[in-house]
Amino acid sequence: MGLWVLLALLFSAGPALAHDTLSVRWEPRVVGQGDLVVVFLTRLPDAKTVEGSLAGRPLSFFPYGDGYAALAGIDLEVKPGHAAWRIGVLDGRERSIKASGKLQVKGRKFPLQHLTLPKEMVDLDAPTLKRVEEESERLRTLYATVTPERVWRGGFTKPVGVSDGGNGFGARRIINGQPRAPHAGVDYSADPGTPVVASNAGRVALVAEYFFPGRLVVLDHGLGLYTLYFHLERAEVAEGDRVERGQPIGRVGSSGRATGPHLHFAAHLRQARVDPASLLRLRLPE
Repeated sequence: MGLWVLLALLFSAGPALAHDTLSVRWEPRVVGQGDLVVVFLTRLPDAKTVEGSLAGRPLSFFPYGDGYAALAGIDLEVKPGHAAWRIGVLDGRERSIKASGKLQVKGRKFPLQHLTLPKEMVDLDAPTLKRVEEESERLRTLYATVTPERVWRGGFTKPVGVSDGGNGFGARRIINGQPRAPHAGVDYSADPGTPVVASNAGRVALVAEYFFPGRLVVLDHGLGLYTLYFHLERAEVAEGDRVERGQPIGRVGSSGRATGPHLHFAAHLRQARVDPASLLRLRLPE
């Protein structure tokens, strides 16, 4: 049964139980552009199916404690305001429990960066432009793929062992005088060959060499969560490999469109571009 069909059934089924039989908690309650948020559900006796959405994006719930939890991502370009959420639970006797509300989304002040790059890296010829569009489409298709298994556990770790905390998320970039898409990750300055490790357990979903990101590794952590590692000197894993948190997956380099050696680290959740710093702050003890 399709997710949206199931949601429709949940929100049209009756009789509905009183709202106070379901406890819904969002952390944090006020979120910013690019933030990661967690919703916790408790007081769910005999839950058979749990589904929901935030701002039109489906939520993937997993058992947690005495209830369920789900991660949600606020895209870095979402408009400030209120994001509507709704949750539906079907119990073992086919009764529905429904809850809905809104989360406040605050705007963030992102930096403005002016960069100068070689003309051939900015003004692309037709064959290169076609290649870039095809590569971008492959990545979009990947991020839209939701693995039903949650692979990650516990906290996420920084992918490089440097004191640099990473910078540049959400930066509005002016390259050679032309406005470009915002920077959807953080950059860590590091020497060439510095080990890059998996931020958490996952499956290697993609190893490739693309025009802009260069040599890259993408990890699928399950339930729509992906982490991205760009501009590598080399990859040390293959597609389909299972990796654990802290396991080496490659080396820092300057491949692709890069002005020098560094790691571009990014995260996507259900196609929402989220701040990796928000992911690294996540604390969900098992």
